[in-house]
Parts: sequence; structure tokens; C-alpha cells
Amino acid sequence: MDIIKTPALFFPSFPPRSCNDFLFLGQSSDPLTCELEETGIQLLIQIKSPPLSFFLELPMALSSTYCRFSSAFSSSSIKNQERCLFTASKIDFNFCSHIFAGSRLLQMKCSNGHLIPVENSFGDSSIVDGSVTNFKGSPDHFSSSEQNKTTVSVTVVGASGDLAKKKIFPALFALYYENFLPEHFTIFGYARSKMSDEELRNMISKTLTCRIDKRENCGDKMEKFLQRCFYQSGQYDSEENFKELDKKLKEKEAGRVPNRLFYLSIPPNIFVDVVRCATYGASSPTGWTRVIVEKPFGRDSESSRELTASLKQYLTEDQIFRIDHYLGKELVENLSVLRFSNLVFEPLWSRQYIRNVQLIFSEDFGTEGRGGYFDSYGIIRDIMQNHLLQILALFAMETPVSLDAEDIRNEKVKVLKSMRPLQIEDVVVGQYKGHSKGGKSYPSYTDDPKVPNNSLTPTFAAAALFIDNARWDGVPFLMKAGKALHSNGAEIRVQFRHVPGNLYRRNFGTYLDKNTNELVIRVQPNEAIYLKINNKVPGLGMRLDRSNLNLLYSAKYSREIPDAYERLLLDAIEGERRLFIRSDELDAAWALFTPVLKELEEKLVFPELYPFGSRGPVGAHYLAAKYNVRWGDLSNDDS
Repeated sequence: MDIIKTPALFFPSFPPRSCNDFLFLGQSSDPLTCELEETGIQLLIQIKSPPLSFFLELPMALSSTYCRFSSAFSSSSIKNQERCLFTASKIDFNFCSHIFAGSRLLQMKCSNGHLIPVENSFGDSSIVDGSVTNFKGSPDHFSSSEQNKTTVSVTVVGASGDLAKKKIFPALFALYYENFLPEHFTIFGYARSKMSDEELRNMISKTLTCRIDKRENCGDKMEKFLQRCFYQSGQYDSEENFKELDKKLKEKEAGRVPNRLFYLSIPPNIFVDVVRCATYGASSPTGWTRVIVEKPFGRDSESSRELTASLKQYLTEDQIFRIDHYLGKELVENLSVLRFSNLVFEPLWSRQYIRNVQLIFSEDFGTEGRGGYFDSYGIIRDIMQNHLLQILALFAMETPVSLDAEDIRNEKVKVLKSMRPLQIEDVVVGQYKGHSKGGKSYPSYTDDPKVPNNSLTPTFAAAALFIDNARWDGVPFLMKAGKALHSNGAEIRVQFRHVPGNLYRRNFGTYLDKNTNELVIRVQPNEAIYLKINNKVPGLGMRLDRSNLNLLYSAKYSREIPDAYERLLLDAIEGERRLFIRSDELDAAWALFTPVLKELEEKLVFPELYPFGSRGPVGAHYLAAKYNVRWGDLSNDDS
């Protein structure tokens, strides 16, 4: 049974058979009376004496080419009879392919041309492009549950690669194990490698686990999942090969309304070829088609715009899902909840109380076989321009109008556009070098066989950024990211200002900064949120201590935290774009970093060397000191 919702109307069942099936969701408490007349496949609903609020909302909901709204009086002859604007109004609904193609969606528009967000019972909010020809319908046809079924086909392009094997297929299995995938779904792997269906299943079975909740029947679930996995070998620039994929997809879709998701787990230089071939050879003829694009999205502003323009030759913006897996991390998702649903934090979230914000990313290993790819991009493009900047935008944005994807992304874009252009004097770059410690030798970056011996690509970077708006004026946002460091993790640190006229100033000694409050959001590993506070040590003396109010996720919640790819794949299937990057958001992000990246490369700035396993180059500490900041991850009192 389909449920169709609009801002003004709600149909518990469709087609409506009585006035009970036609409900008004406006603010007025006035009852609606109506008469229904069914003629063939046309339904006439006549509403008598609608209240004023109904008149105000109904044209906005129904002014589309698929529904006709008429009234007994023109707008110039409005009669106000006890808050009733019209004595009678008529709405004609015609069953047609625009409205009911399986469980597809009405495309409703307001009178000003803006789309109205609507959804059906399958959660499909895709826009229907164009009409479906030669479609014959009847009320009995549309009430058929079997005909209203849809199916989702997920094609992993680059199925033989590490990302697909280690992240994408396991994430899809976890969604299936938790019953988050639709009842009818199919998974295809697509790559140049020659492989049978059974060989694909054997390959991905090695990385599938039932880690979530450690529930029973893992083997049975895994076997059922693998039976829905298939393989198609082909070239990435061959429309014919994608047409062969299309034939196999149609066999599995078995006449249901097909929705297709393509995950591009491939190098960016072949994105456009794959999108072109998939669009012309294997896109859904009647359902939605969506494409997930992995970073990097270009190397600078110019290449990013070129990539976006090329993709939009074949896809609309709503079909492109630019994935940044850090936005799917549990603690990043919790950022807006922490801030907007806790009164204690929102008043403090500004320059009046916050002294600085630190976004820190560290890995305790080197490139490990990815040297060729990494040398083309470096740590700034690989981590700072996307992962850390996205977290910064979520952290610093104003309260959005709603949790709708566009409202949230609008606020993120405002933050990025308010940021001061990054200057080279506010950037420190480094590169790890080899050394021996405890009888063990550690390699340098240039020891990687795929990295040139004279490479200047930074494996470490620190930067100071500023947001020039009323909330954050003057607050330094410090970023730090590096490979081959002393620890592995990612965190957000919020250091608050000193207490004015602190009565216990003399009890802290000379180093006051160490004893200010600090909020730490540990994104990974051992996810946690903790607040550092000052308290008195029990006893007769007045000795102060620093303690943590700690929310350790593993101690509080028994469920294991889902992988970020699980959340993002589920959102893409459901059409939820909140955690994906919009094209103007991408443009604003590149505008911040492109000038300094070009300056670093044109001036051949030599990165400061730091030993493998150290805390990074000394220059990062001087950069922090320049703004009277001490890196929070250097302290020893963290939980």
C-alpha cells in the first residue's frame, strides 16, 4: 500500500474510496466534507467550504501538471465566510504514469517552481525525469502489492580493488545482516579482471564478518548474501560491456521497478568514462540511477570544476553522491546532536568562550604500498581539504532551518565561504624520514619504490584557519594531519578561555593554559566524548586536580559502532544526501586550499623532515605558539 504525503494532504490509502481516506494536515481544526465520484480511472474529490489555511496550502501542494485545482470563485472574488475562503473547491486526480509507475513518486512543484519534498512508502525521494509512455493503469492495478515492488541493484565498479574487498562488500553484508537492505536487491561486481560469479563470492567471503552484535546464524546469512552477488567483466570505457551488465541486471530485477546504484571504487581519471558508459548502457529505464564517487574530487579548483562539469554531462547533481567516509563516522554524526540538543553547549559555541579549536588526524604507519597514489596528492589534498575541512564546517555552522540535507549543506557552504584564504605563512609541511630505534629500522617516505627519490610531497601538514563571521571572528582553527607519527587517531579538541578573575589562580601555578576546560571528541579509535574540568583533591589541603567527565562509547553502549561505509551506503540507497558533498560545497573547499597548494609547488618548498614514529616536525609547535596555542594531543592526562 502506497502512502503519499504532501504538505497539505495525506492519503492513508490510494485510491481513496471515502472521505475518511482524504485527510487534511493543516493547522485548522475545521472538519472537511467531501464527495467522491469515480468515473473509470478518474477520481473527483469535491471539498466543501475549505478553511482559509487549506486554501493557503493546497495550491502549493497541488500546482503540478499531474493534479488540477479549481474553485467555484476566482481569487478576485474571494468571500470570507467564517474563515472559509471558497464555498467549494474541486481537485481532479488522474491515474497516470507520472503518478503511479510502480511505487514511483509524484514530482510536485510549488507555484514558484520549487520542488516540494515528498516520499512514498519505499522512502524513494527521487525525481522522475520525463514521462513513461504506453503505460496503462487502473485502480486495481495500483493497489496490487506485487506490481508496486521495487528492487535495488548495487554495482561496485572496481570490484577487485582493495577498497571494494575491505570496505564496500563488508558494509553491504552488514546492512543485509541487520535487515537494512530492501527485500529485493542484487549486488554486481564490475572490473576488468576475468572472474566468475563463484570466484567473486570466494574473494569477498574472506572479508565478510558478523561483527555487529555477534549474533547467530552468521553462516546462513552470509551464504544467502553471497548468492545475491554476481560478477560482470568488462572495460571501463566500453558501452557494449555495460550493456551486457544491463542485460544481467534486468534478469535479476525480474520485472520490478529497477533502482540502480553504481559505486565507483576506481581511480578518478576514469570516472567520466564509467559514468558515460553506465548512463548510456546500464542506467535504470524507469527507476532512479545514482552514482557514488570516491575522493579525490580533482587536485585543485580547476580540475575539480572540470570533473564536475564532465560528470554533469551525463548526470544531474541529485544523482551524484560524493562520498567522504569521515562524514559517516559515528562521532562526526554526533556533532550536531551534541551541540543542538544540549543547552549546556550551544551558548558556549562561539568566540566569547572558545579560545581555539583543533582538528587532529594521525596515522602511525607510512604509505605502505600506496606511495604512487599518495605522491600525486599529498597529505593536504588527501586528508585536510576533505576530511578535516568537512568536520570543521559541521562544527562551526549555524543552526540549520531543519535536518533536511539541503538546509544542512547550505549552512556548511556559508561557513566555507566565510573562511579567510589560507596563507603560506600559516602552513607547515613535513615528510617522514627513516631511522633506527631499539634495534628496529623504520623506512623513509622516499624508500617507497613508487616514490621518486627527490619527492617534495608532504606526508605531514599543519595549518591555522580563520572564519571571518560574527560567531568565530579571531578564533584559530588549527588542523594537523600526518603519517608515520607516534599515534593513530582522529579527534576534535575545543579549548575554552580562562576563567576571568579566577579565585584559584595561585593554585594552578604559572601554567594556566593546562588547566582550562577542554572538550575532546575522539572520532577514532575508542570513540569517546570527554570534558576536562578542574576539581579539588579530597583532603584537608586545597590541592586542585584535572579530571575528565567521560562518555566512552564502548562502556556505555553494548552495540558495536557501524562502519562509516555502512551508513553512507544506506543513505545513498535511501536518497539521503545530508552526508554527501554538494558541488558548490566542493568549490568553496578547493578555493581555500588551491592558492597555497600552488604556492608550495611553485616555490618548491622543502618539507621539514621528522623521524618515523615521532610527534611530527618542530615547525608545527611554532605555528601553534604563534597563536598562543598548545597542541592538545601532547598532554599526558587524556583518558
